[in-house]
Formats: sequence, structure tokens, C-alpha cells
Amino acid sequence: MRIQKHGPAAVTVAVALAAVLAGCGGGGDEGKAGASPSAKTSAPGNPGKSSPTTSDTPTQILAQMKGAKDITVTISEATRDPGGFVTVKGSISNNGDDTFNAATWRGDELAVAKSGASVAGAVLVDSVGKKRYYVLRDTDGICLCTTKLIGIRPEETRPFFAQFPAPPEGTTEMEFQLPTMPPAKITIAEG
Repeated sequence: MRIQKHGPAAVTVAVALAAVLAGCGGGGDEGKAGASPSAKTSAPGNPGKSSPTTSDTPTQILAQMKGAKDITVTISEATRDPGGFVTVKGSISNNGDDTFNAATWRGDELAVAKSGASVAGAVLVDSVGKKRYYVLRDTDGICLCTTKLIGIRPEETRPFFAQFPAPPEGTTEMEFQLPTMPPAKITIAEG
């Protein structure tokens, strides 16, 4: 094997390539629009290691919805953020015997069809103000919510999030609706 010397330009290219490849590691949805920033947490006493039980177990329960095939949606957080939106977080648990795909949760709206199996069809309803708030989306039509909710195995729990436009200040009591699931009353906290 013959080694060629290419000088500083080759070193610069090699360093840039190494930086790009380092940023590609880990796979999954981290850093993409729609990926939950809280989906990855460190295990206690073990920084850098992912702990599925920490991210899958809500610290509090605002509401629970139980649907067909023993699917349970637990809402653990609904926060009004200073940027003018509400973030709802929680988990999806498959307590049934079959693998679950959230394809019907995308909703019927064509504008979010690119989101695939997701919670893009979720809606916040203000019954007092008589308004519905749909999941926000980016310029490509992808929801600002958890996507790729396919292949959820029996006894598996996955975290989810969805972002909505914020209702007027002072409006805290809302109803969270998800296609095929019963509605759930939630209270929005100030962020």
C-alpha cells in the first residue's frame, strides 16, 4: 500500500469528515423536528447511558386514556411555553397481546399525511372559548410531535410529545383528543 501526502487540505477534509460522522451517530430521531427532547435521559449515577425506565415512566399523571386493544395513553405534562405554544408530553403503553401501530392517530388531514404513524391527529379543545387547537407542523408538513410510532410491542411503553398553539392567557382547562381514544381533561401549567 502506498501512502500519499496531500498536505493541509487533506487534514482539513479528514477533520471535517470526522466531525460530520460524529454528528451522525446514535441514529433515531434525535435533533430532528418532531423528536422529543426528553426521550433520552441519563441513568442515575451513569451519565451518558440511556435509561428506558426513566423516560417511559411519567413523574405525574394528568390524565389517562384507555382505548381498544389495551392501548393506554398517559399524559404527564402540559406546559404553556413562553414562545406561544403548549407542549403535551406523556407515554403510550401497549398492554395488549398484539403489536400496535399508531397510523390512525395521524388523523385525516392531508396536510400532515407525511407525519406517518404519529400523534399528528391530536387536538386540544377549549370548550369555554369554543376553539380547537391542532398540532403544529413545520414547513414540510411534518407535525411537531412524536413520529414513527410503529411496532410498539406488547408490554412496551414509549414516550410521546405534541406541540400546539397556545390558547389565550388564563385558559388552563382543556380537553386532549386523539383519534380512536376517549377524550381526556387536562390542566395546562405555565412554563
